[in-house]
Amino acid sequence: MFKFMMVFAVLGVAAAGVAHVPHPQVPHPVGRSEDVHAEVKSEHSDVRADGFDADLLVSNSIQQASSGDVHGNIHGSFSWISPEGEHVEIKYVADENGYQPVGAVLPTPPPIPEAIARAVAWLEAHPQAPEPVHHSHH
Repeated sequence: MFKFMMVFAVLGVAAAGVAHVPHPQVPHPVGRSEDVHAEVKSEHSDVRADGFDADLLVSNSIQQASSGDVHGNIHGSFSWISPEGEHVEIKYVADENGYQPVGAVLPTPPPIPEAIARAVAWLEAHPQAPEPVHHSHH
């Protein structure tokens, strides 16, 4: 429930801040020119005792959708069109295991070299008890 309340508090503060703070003049265009004049095409939020559902669609192809349950688990996605014209999408789950985003644009760890993977597999297949440590007393 705490996560649920925090998400809506952050969204409320962000919406209030955007509505009342004048935008600074940027000497060079940032992003696409239509982003400056983007308008909300649709917005929906349904807050219930057992969770919530929310979605947003902006005229410049920014989209967001999320839903949460009574336990504070949230899943959703957001997407936009990059300056290069590519569709970018991030899907996520936020639950007892933390925030878990998934998307082609997110960095991934490098692959484990084959020799190391074989060594790890061998060690897992041949567990050995640690050898006792002998201390010599002089």
